[in-house]
Amino acid sequence: MPYGAKCGSLACAGSRAVLALLAGALLAAPAAAQSGEPIKIGYSMAMTGGLGPNGKSALLAQKIWEEDINAKGGLLGRPVKLIYYDDQTNPATVPGIYTKLLDVDKVDLIIGGYGTNMLAPAMPVVMQRGKVFIGLLGLGVNTEFKYPKYFVMIPSGPDPKPAFTQGFFDLAMAQDPKPKTVAIVAADAEFSANASDGARENAKKAGLNIVYDKKYPPATTDFAPIVRAIAATNPDLVNINSYPPDSVGMVRAVNEIGLKPKMIGGGMVGLQNTALKAQLGPLLNGIVNYDFWLPVPKMMFPGVEDLMKKYQARAPSEGVDVLGYYMAPQAYAQLQVLAQAVEATKSLNDDKIAGNMHSGTFKTVLGDVKFAESGEWAPVARAADPVPERQRQRSRPVQGDGDADRPDSDGVCLGQVDLPLRESEIRLFGRSPDCASATRATSQPQIKLPDQLVVVELVR
Repeated sequence: MPYGAKCGSLACAGSRAVLALLAGALLAAPAAAQSGEPIKIGYSMAMTGGLGPNGKSALLAQKIWEEDINAKGGLLGRPVKLIYYDDQTNPATVPGIYTKLLDVDKVDLIIGGYGTNMLAPAMPVVMQRGKVFIGLLGLGVNTEFKYPKYFVMIPSGPDPKPAFTQGFFDLAMAQDPKPKTVAIVAADAEFSANASDGARENAKKAGLNIVYDKKYPPATTDFAPIVRAIAATNPDLVNINSYPPDSVGMVRAVNEIGLKPKMIGGGMVGLQNTALKAQLGPLLNGIVNYDFWLPVPKMMFPGVEDLMKKYQARAPSEGVDVLGYYMAPQAYAQLQVLAQAVEATKSLNDDKIAGNMHSGTFKTVLGDVKFAESGEWAPVARAADPVPERQRQRSRPVQGDGDADRPDSDGVCLGQVDLPLRESEIRLFGRSPDCASATRATSQPQIKLPDQLVVVELVR
């Protein structure tokens, strides 16, 4: 049985219509305009395994989109039904899932699951069937395939591999004295390989000497030997490109061994997750990492505040990331783009939808989105920025209200929204007497973290 709409939602729209006709009255709700079979959108999603926590966060946002679109009358006058299966963060399951969606479930449209490692194995099936495929946070997936109906929701631009770690290297080279050496470490898997390819390119442009450049098996659980080998090369910088279980293992090993380069991090998936931040606590001190969306004024695009309110109201009961900053806007926008292309073409024809996606600009909770020929994001003209030039590095330490179990501690509050972040800027969460006023200034939920935590995030 696929996961999907439950009776009581738009899956029962047909039976409601019959009842309405028998009663001799029309339904007053917007769903009354819907008729016929649902438009079925199918995909795989990591609900278990290493990507499971982020995948379930994305899924909640997608469910909210399904409810929102159906409340507005669906697509092409028909209800929409999402059909999805757990890929278990296992690339081997992905081809079979998409074959089943197309041959057994007879879905009308498909989208990509979450993550580079889950998108790449779907591509042969997708290409053979000629389907439009919008991936979710896939890095450089189409670089080799060059499939004209591939698109992706990730703000890394038309040259995604180096863009992913460009902010990390730009920030590192702004130091005085400048770093001279770098270690690059990555899992032997699609995402990490693509990210480390870009890191090498950035290191070369910066004139850095690469003193360590190795991959580890994806099943690795003991990262201490890897960190010791890196420490033996005494690098100024350490670039880590990892999926969530590896990211946690790396952070613990770095702290256990005491590796302290000038900067470390850059491409660590998973550390954006609120639960992992709370779990790792002060072990995250000094980690410099990326993020894609935060609730700051420059990123409060139309519709995103409403989405986040709905998401955060449901997240605790759904058992997912309580803030949802990393996954929810991306996942919701993924379906917004598809829906707008369907409505613009008045069609479910993949060729027509792909043509519209290559030529159109889409209004999403992430702002205007336009696609390059490769399916990556293209630059979008925006209004002139009235904010004056500022230093590339900005910090905003904030303090929480303490921990009832630890009277001598200061908590850390997340969600401060008074700093508009731009490309390559950083945000620091730490300790400061300004936390109370910062908390009052935002409706975003606050999360209690251990004292002395400083999380450094690169926002691109």
